[in-house]
Amino acid sequence: MLTPAVLLHAYRIGFFPMADPDDGDRIYWFAPDPRAILPLDGLRVSRSLRQRLRRGTYSVTVDQAFEAVIGACARPAPGREQTWISAEVEWAYTELHREGAAHSVECWDASGELVGGLYGVAVGGAFFGESMFSRATDASKVALVHLVERLRARGFVLLDVQMQTDHLASLGVVEIPRDEYEARLAAAVSLHADWRGDAVAASGGGCEGVRV
Repeated sequence: MLTPAVLLHAYRIGFFPMADPDDGDRIYWFAPDPRAILPLDGLRVSRSLRQRLRRGTYSVTVDQAFEAVIGACARPAPGREQTWISAEVEWAYTELHREGAAHSVECWDASGELVGGLYGVAVGGAFFGESMFSRATDASKVALVHLVERLRARGFVLLDVQMQTDHLASLGVVEIPRDEYEARLAAAVSLHADWRGDAVAASGGGCEGVRV
């Protein structure tokens, strides 16, 4: 059974779970080689996204709607009729959130509707991004910018996004060999970054340190 303790142990050694909807939602464990990471000083922000951030098109919160975010990530969408986020996966990460290790970033429109967000797991100075969703233009990208700035400001050193896609590559995600990833992972999880703690560096208005 997938439990918070099993999840935390797996992340510490470089594995993450996915359910296979074609196999009765059986849980499989993955440790890709190469591994995809987003350097915390390497997020690419387009001019249009930067303008959206400055306009404050969406309001952003943290850990205010974790269950709604993971539920939205789990729902089928055009081009993604099946999902690896099974009921068991959703339950396990929600329990992990209640224990303080899984976190969400939420984007809301002017009417108060949840229009985008992401969730993942924090262990030491590493954050493991799991999934994101968007129901409005750039909403998930706004959430990602805020995630990166939060991690930078609170002493995190590794943002693991698991597997590369063309979309992630356009945002600055790169792939590294597994041996390099394991070395970075070991160093990161030994740190004491605090997701909820006081910032250790100024966030600079929501997009400092990211590339146009």
